[in-house]
Amino acid sequence: MEKQKTIASEVIISGVGLHTGKSVSVKIIPAEPNSWYSFKRSDMPDSMPIPALAEFVTDTSRGTTLTKDGVSISTVEHFLSALAGLEIDNAVIEVDGPEMPILDGSAAQIVEKLLSVGFVEQDVERKYFEVRNPLALENLAIIPSANRKITVMIDFNSNVLTPQYATISEFGDNYVSEIAPSRTFVFLHEIEMLYKNGLIRGGDLANAIVFIEKPLPASELATIAGLFGKEAVEVLPEGMLNNVALRFKNEPARHKMLDIIGDLALVGAFIKGEITALKPGHKHNTDFALMLRKAMKEQEKSDTLPVFDLNAAPIYDINTIKKILPHRSPFLLVDKIVYLDKDQIVGVKNVTMDEPFFQGHFPEEPVMPGVLQVEAMAQTGGIYMLKQYPDPENYLTYFLKINNVRFRNKVVPGDTLIFKLIPLSPLRRGLCEMKGWGYVGGKVVVEAELLAQLSRKPNAPTI
Repeated sequence: MEKQKTIASEVIISGVGLHTGKSVSVKIIPAEPNSWYSFKRSDMPDSMPIPALAEFVTDTSRGTTLTKDGVSISTVEHFLSALAGLEIDNAVIEVDGPEMPILDGSAAQIVEKLLSVGFVEQDVERKYFEVRNPLALENLAIIPSANRKITVMIDFNSNVLTPQYATISEFGDNYVSEIAPSRTFVFLHEIEMLYKNGLIRGGDLANAIVFIEKPLPASELATIAGLFGKEAVEVLPEGMLNNVALRFKNEPARHKMLDIIGDLALVGAFIKGEITALKPGHKHNTDFALMLRKAMKEQEKSDTLPVFDLNAAPIYDINTIKKILPHRSPFLLVDKIVYLDKDQIVGVKNVTMDEPFFQGHFPEEPVMPGVLQVEAMAQTGGIYMLKQYPDPENYLTYFLKINNVRFRNKVVPGDTLIFKLIPLSPLRRGLCEMKGWGYVGGKVVVEAELLAQLSRKPNAPTI
């Protein structure tokens, strides 16, 4: 079992915010197990911590900004990348200003500080989001894998910054040496636009790789030098300013890797799966993190069955169910309801050899038809909806839409098929959207999303 860890003692890092140009001090503090990462504005003592989670992202124009209750902290991605890259599970980041310091444009100094104090193992199992299904959003995708792998490809259709890629499959030491030192990069025309709009006031030619796509006259180079307090700058044959030397041949791709590791920390857990990203940016990254976070929450719900005793008296037995549902044999496919509250319902179908459908559906190797598994799930969901009315016997449930159906394992005679359904939306105007899972032996065998409508029976009495 992998244990969670935090840092052994707090560290302090000071620098200048890239866009504000203001000096700020950051304190990274050990945190309790299962707390993940959070930010706190120490210059606003009455403000609440901002969880480092995707739902708190409010701006991604020139970095990732988190906001809660009107309090913001911007350019958080390099600090998050350092924490996630070193596989630190819990930390609080306090900063005495609205923007994190840019430092040298990489995560190297942050990593160095964290390594200097070391780590403490916490007696709690590490949390992973293990992706079960391929997911994609625009130019990012993830497929299930027992490994943690990220591949980044960039292509700016530029003569000076040619297509390149970077990949990482092991974190910790590999992140320290291969990713953390990679600095941010920018094209000259972006610098000019940002400066004219009052940004990059903390910019320094020591904290970015600057690419130039066309020859510049001496007067323009002199202007650039003046903006950043340099006596002179020149363009190297590779199409870069002579402000820095590349630390890696593919340093821009590696920096995009650094960014995506930081932005995906906003999922709130380490991710098991293989991620591919084509020309990722903060908007794409954080939107993808939000999608993964929603998928993780949904998966956590599906993995958590309420505790109940199959041998105990059910909440509704077959006779009670027949008073609620209009179905009858052979199409009544729910034997009992064993759990019901406002958030979920759990029903049971005992699959026996004398089911009529086995006579014609693979009789030599009987398998319960998938459509009937979905029908049994729908009937369970129908009971959840009908029981919200005082006279359920006067209503019928019609399913209008079934989406994202997946069958994971066969259901055969002798199986006990347990259905769990949760509402994805409240019951309004007779409509309810639900998510359902079917389990055999604690493993998911079927899942689906259902949209249903309640309709009052013709000539039903009025209460």
